[in-house]
Amino acid sequence: MGLPAGSRLGPFEILAPAGAGGMGEVYRARDTRLDRTVAIKVLPAHLAGNPERQQRLEREARAVSSLNHPHICALYDIGHQDGIHYLVMEYLEGETLAQRIGKGTLPTEQLLRWAIEIAGALEKAHRMGLVHRDLKPGNIMLTKEGAKLLDFGLAKPTVAAPAAELTTMATTSKPLTAEGTIVGTFQYMAPEQLEGKEADARSDIFSFGAVLYEMATGRKAFEGKSQASLIAAILAAEPPPITKLQPMAPPALSRVVKTCLAKDPDERWQTAHDLKLQLEWIAEGGSLAGVPASVVARRKNRERIFGVVALAAMVAAVLLGVLYFQRAPSEARAIRAYIKPAANSSFLFTGQPSGFALSPDGRRLAYVASAPDGRTLLWIRPIDSLQAQPLAGTEDVSYPFWSPDSRFIGFFAGGKLKKIEASGGPPLTLCDAPLGRGGTWNREGVILFAPTVNTPLHRVSASGGATTPVTTLDLSKNETTQRWPYFLPDGRHFLYVAGTPFAPKENPTNAILVGSLDSKESKLLLYTHSNAIYASGHLLFLRQNTLMAQPFDPRHLELTGDAFPIADPVQEDESTIRSIFSASQDGLLAYLEGTSGGDRQLIWVDRSGKKLGEMPGTGSYFAPRISPDGKRLTFTLPSSGFDVWSYDLARGVKTRLTFGSASAQANQNAVWSPDGRWIAYTSIRGGKFGLYQKPSDGSGSEEVLLEGIYQSRFPSDWSPDGKLLAYQGARQGILSIWMLPLSGERKPYPFLSSQFTEILPAFSPDGKWVAYCSNESGELKVYVVPFPGPGGKWQVSPGGGYTPRWRRDGKEIFYLSSDNKVMAAEVKASGTSFEVGAVQPLFETRPSRTVINGSYDVTADGQRFVIAYEAGQPTAAITLVVNWPAEVKK
Repeated sequence: MGLPAGSRLGPFEILAPAGAGGMGEVYRARDTRLDRTVAIKVLPAHLAGNPERQQRLEREARAVSSLNHPHICALYDIGHQDGIHYLVMEYLEGETLAQRIGKGTLPTEQLLRWAIEIAGALEKAHRMGLVHRDLKPGNIMLTKEGAKLLDFGLAKPTVAAPAAELTTMATTSKPLTAEGTIVGTFQYMAPEQLEGKEADARSDIFSFGAVLYEMATGRKAFEGKSQASLIAAILAAEPPPITKLQPMAPPALSRVVKTCLAKDPDERWQTAHDLKLQLEWIAEGGSLAGVPASVVARRKNRERIFGVVALAAMVAAVLLGVLYFQRAPSEARAIRAYIKPAANSSFLFTGQPSGFALSPDGRRLAYVASAPDGRTLLWIRPIDSLQAQPLAGTEDVSYPFWSPDSRFIGFFAGGKLKKIEASGGPPLTLCDAPLGRGGTWNREGVILFAPTVNTPLHRVSASGGATTPVTTLDLSKNETTQRWPYFLPDGRHFLYVAGTPFAPKENPTNAILVGSLDSKESKLLLYTHSNAIYASGHLLFLRQNTLMAQPFDPRHLELTGDAFPIADPVQEDESTIRSIFSASQDGLLAYLEGTSGGDRQLIWVDRSGKKLGEMPGTGSYFAPRISPDGKRLTFTLPSSGFDVWSYDLARGVKTRLTFGSASAQANQNAVWSPDGRWIAYTSIRGGKFGLYQKPSDGSGSEEVLLEGIYQSRFPSDWSPDGKLLAYQGARQGILSIWMLPLSGERKPYPFLSSQFTEILPAFSPDGKWVAYCSNESGELKVYVVPFPGPGGKWQVSPGGGYTPRWRRDGKEIFYLSSDNKVMAAEVKASGTSFEVGAVQPLFETRPSRTVINGSYDVTADGQRFVIAYEAGQPTAAITLVVNWPAEVKK
């Protein structure tokens, strides 16, 4: 029996029925408190007494309430009265998508607009851990504000139906949403749902593909005369292509829908975000997205004619070539040239984002550079051209690598491994990679990559999906990381570097190994301090700053001759143990000249960026920190290893505080105690990361704060009361923020730990807030949370940002933007509330791109900045060598 008009559920007055379904009855109602119209959904009578249904309604309502998205119907409240359990939702005026499709097929422009909105709603829900499970045109409302997705989570079955029940469904008299059967609307369910398997986000993508198909054609993707025949169609049949039913439809849309409707979940788009990007690309006219299939067919006919003409020209060219090469051969020579960045842009070579890679066919160079608008993008430059083009959608890209056919580029961005066509188009997310450290791609469609620091290598399909480890860290050999894989020609074996960052160059302990996709066994090739690749029959690797080539037999996996130099000097990114060079398989070599960061300066600037002074000399400086009294400066400097130094600003005297190189240690990242009497730092000993402290004047012995482990740890800040040390540490390969009590048992505990990278914590001067960086939105941004918590969270940086620093009065937070600007954000804290005011750039600089270690600091009054400045970075060029194997004869 329905609810009569005028009855009440709490403060909500029932006005009229609005609809009904298997899981609920919907009423139009008035919120008497706010005088607004709402929708009330109640459990129908046959389910009202079911405690399990009631609990599910309440549990999932709490989850849906977190979905704040313009294209998801908002949930306002939940309650129960007189045995009636109900939800209070946004009241929507309009028509359902099912009603609109009944009027005829949709114009392409309108279809894409609504589809993008629905995909955005799905993306939000999936990121919050919710799967719709009943996506259909009837659950999509079309309003003046756009498409709205309804009934999130309510169709989730308590127990999945076993596959055996499929044989009896044709004769069952129960509705499809009844107890004990599959929940959902049949025509839109994914094959795995019909087989009784657990549905996930990819099941929604299948359903969305069926909805898109119906939007474009006016016909359901799968139909049958009975439930059994409909099941068979969904499990095995392929619907006719959209372009066959609607010749004027964009071919790219047909391809997108076909991928959505793949029977195997691994073959579909893996995330709603990727699907949304595809639809946006089609809407923007990407490639031939908007060209009707009939037009494409006519173009193909013209191309066949042109092909005949081209074939005749090619035959003539071959004949001329034969005559040409019958001449006496001339001696091959290596040719060197420089490649400069596009106008108003700058290469990024070290840290993140950065990197470049030659395509395997030697025709194109992919590189990372800042665009004129300050964004960091992936650029593609043909070797035979002076022009380069940025690829949209590749912001904050790092470490690009090519597919073996030179068509696609893999890269890391926003904590993900992605790929993009070299000719352009939307990038596709393949899997998580919180701090990616290199990838390689074989002809079988396998990508091998390092997802983060302190993990073995993993593999993933080039179409995306689940990842699996391929190698194993050998802790007995002090391996804390394996990275920079490179496939050998057979596509089964691969090179990689294993060891630890900051290993000494003079007596290298990092190793180049050969691994296999078919075995966990590995073979040692040689010891060096950074990565190696295979090209033109040789192993290429760095020895000190000299690029060496050594003959290598990829069949027997053996070095077969002596190593010889081919380029000097070549830079290395020491913090990531990566040599900055690339090579194609046809004798092309590209590298960055110079020594590894040796031209950095420690400079002082004011808020306008005006240079005020510098510390004499240059070096590989990083992690500068100013003492609390402003009289001294600490920094890390390689000295036959890595050590912490201090600099007396008044006397101009440098003092070495740690002495790790003699015992194969690497000491770095010092932070000051609040009274300036102590420094705490990371010391890497035997491959293990430990935390230590010692007097800041270097007079006393060091003390162990936290024993070493094979997972990275770097101190970031000391609490104002001196009781806690905040540090970033790896947890299952993902960097998170930890607190170490400096008294008592000194048992560390996680402060911020999630599936996202969370780094660089900084205490507010009063110790009540912590600023930090997280990539939860896709790129590193600065946030603030209360300490010790719990409480809200405030985003400080509108765009990318890292290394937050507080002004001593707590009224400003400084940070470095992703486009190399020092930013200042006005902030105000009051009790448990926090406000972020104006955010403005102070000046542009070229800091060392060492995100984890930090590359600047600010005085207590916020008026002066010390920066580890990359003096030569803006004008640097890539050295290109054509036919480098000619050096072998010399």
